[in-house]
Amino acid sequence: MAASLADDPEQGYAYAQAAKRLAARVGVVRETCGIAAYQTGRWAEALSELRAARRMTGRDEYLPMMADCERALGRLDRALALVREASTADLDRATQIELRIVESGIRRDQGLHDAAVLALQVPELTSGRLRPWSARLFYAYADALLAAGRADEARDAFVRAAEADPDGETDAADRLDELDGIEFDDLEDDDLEDDAEADDFEEAEEEEAEDDAADAKDAGGEDAGGESPTASRSG
Repeated sequence: MAASLADDPEQGYAYAQAAKRLAARVGVVRETCGIAAYQTGRWAEALSELRAARRMTGRDEYLPMMADCERALGRLDRALALVREASTADLDRATQIELRIVESGIRRDQGLHDAAVLALQVPELTSGRLRPWSARLFYAYADALLAAGRADEARDAFVRAAEADPDGETDAADRLDELDGIEFDDLEDDDLEDDAEADDFEEAEEEEAEDDAADAKDAGGEDAGGESPTASRSG
């Protein structure tokens, strides 16, 4: 549909609304409306549309987005209930992973950082094979590790996310730069301090050279003019 083809989320939302006016009782239309609302941060509307799509189609693949909407609305218990409601045996692996990503976010919001990390410890996390959702899994795991105070492990996970995300679906590369930027900033500060010390040293040397030149000039003047002032007073 046009909404899924729009580069601008707001434009996609407008397309979805136009489709809904023409075919509000079609499940795929309500699904598109829900996704478009979700992508533009209209959490309550997205939840309503995705519920309707689920009723019409009988599909549970909307549950990760529905749970994430509840989370965004601050209703963590409801969000977790939706995660638990899913019958994982009936879901494809991609949807299962998305549910785990949402669950990890819920646990972080609850302040349960270790539980957030644990929720994402699945076999695919250490597998050498990349899937279409690998970047999202690695990214979420990095976020969970960072929140748990495990910055070194988080950096490694962000590296894996960036490598698995050549199209830039996530901002893993930027997050990695932020983590490394702490070190770069420190190095830049050290360089600035060294430069400032070097400048001060050069200025001191220049001033000393100027003083020496002035003394030499004064000494030359005395030789040319005969007796020094001290000598004339002693006579």
